[in-house]
Amino acid sequence: MKRPSAASFLPSPLRRRLLQGGAAGLAVLTRLQAAYGLPAQALAFPRDRGSHPDFRTEWWYITGECTAGATARRFGFQLTFFRSRIEETQGMRSSFAAKQLLFAHAAMTDVDGKKLWHDQRIARSGFGVAEASEQDMDIKLRDWSLHASGKRYAAELPSADFGLQLQFAETQPVLLQGRNGLSRKGPEEKQASYYYSQPQLSATGALRLKDNSFTVTGKAWLDHEWSQELLHPSATGWDWIGMNLDDGSALTAFRLRSKYGGAVWDGGSFRSAAGALYTFTRGEVIFKPVRFWTSPLTRTTYPVEWMVRTPGDFYTVRAVLDNQELDSRQSTGSIYWEGLSELIDSNGRRVGSGYLEMTGYASPLRL
Repeated sequence: MKRPSAASFLPSPLRRRLLQGGAAGLAVLTRLQAAYGLPAQALAFPRDRGSHPDFRTEWWYITGECTAGATARRFGFQLTFFRSRIEETQGMRSSFAAKQLLFAHAAMTDVDGKKLWHDQRIARSGFGVAEASEQDMDIKLRDWSLHASGKRYAAELPSADFGLQLQFAETQPVLLQGRNGLSRKGPEEKQASYYYSQPQLSATGALRLKDNSFTVTGKAWLDHEWSQELLHPSATGWDWIGMNLDDGSALTAFRLRSKYGGAVWDGGSFRSAAGALYTFTRGEVIFKPVRFWTSPLTRTTYPVEWMVRTPGDFYTVRAVLDNQELDSRQSTGSIYWEGLSELIDSNGRRVGSGYLEMTGYASPLRL
C-alpha cells in the first residue's frame, strides 16, 4: 500500500508553490518565526563567508560523496574547521594569549573497503600557524586549508594514512537557513545562529588512501554557522541531516535532543530544484530511530537508520557504513557519529545522499 507523503497534507496552494518555485513561491513558503535572540540582519557575501571572531562558536563544514574514475569506487568525505573564542583571555595584551582556538576534522569513508579514516588538528590562532580571515573564507590550520574564490572553493587536508585535495563549484544560489539566515536552535531567544548552506556543489579532485591516489568527481554540501549560544541547558546533542537529492533539491533537517531522547527543538528546510524554499517550523520534523549500532571502541550506541518526517515527505535515512564514529577527544574533546548516508523516500526509492551527524550520545555535548 502506498503511504501518502507529508506534502499531501499541506494546503494545496502552498503545495503548488513548493513545486512551481519562483520568487512568489519563496515569499509564500518560508515560514518565519517571531522570536530570535540574535538581531536579524542581511548576510553579505563574500564577507560572511569569513570568520566572525566576536562570536563564541563558528564552523565551516563540507561533506560529500564521490566516485573514482572507471572503477566507480565510492567514497564519502567530511572536512570541518571550527573556531572558538576564549572569553577569559580577551583582555590580555600578550600576543601569546590564546584568544581564538582553531580546530579541524577530516574524514574519509571508503565504502567498498568498509572503513572510516579520520584525523584532527588544533592550534591557537596566530603566528602563521592558524588563521581564519574575516574578509572571505580563507582558513589555515598548519598544513590544512580551506579557501574560497568567487564561486569556487579549494580544500587541502593531508594526513598520514589518507588525504583530501578537492575543489568545489557552486551550481545553485546560497540557501539561507531559518529566517533569512537566522536559525532558531532552542526555546529561548538566545539559542540561535547565523546559518547558511551551499548544497549541490560539484566536487572534483583527488583522494589518497595509503599509497593509492584516486581522481574523483561527485557532489558536496557546505554549511557555515556562527553563534553566541547554541544549546539549551536541557539539550545533550543533536541529530542533523544535509541531503543532496538526485533531482537537484536540497533537504536539511535537525533536532536538538534532550537526555530523555525527546526534541528540545527541531527545524530545517526543503528547497526544490526550481528554487522554491520551505522553511520548517518547530514540530514539523520528527526523528524516529529504526536500527542501532554499538561502537566496539567506545561502547556508544547510535541509531544508524532513521525515519525522518518532514513537511515534504517521510524519509528513511540509512548509513552506508555503520562504523562512522569519530573520536575527536584530542581536539574538540567529543566523540560523535558523522557519516555518508542514503536518503530513501516514502515509496522506497533512493532519491539522494548526504551526511548524517549525531552528537551527544557518548556524553552530553558542551560547546
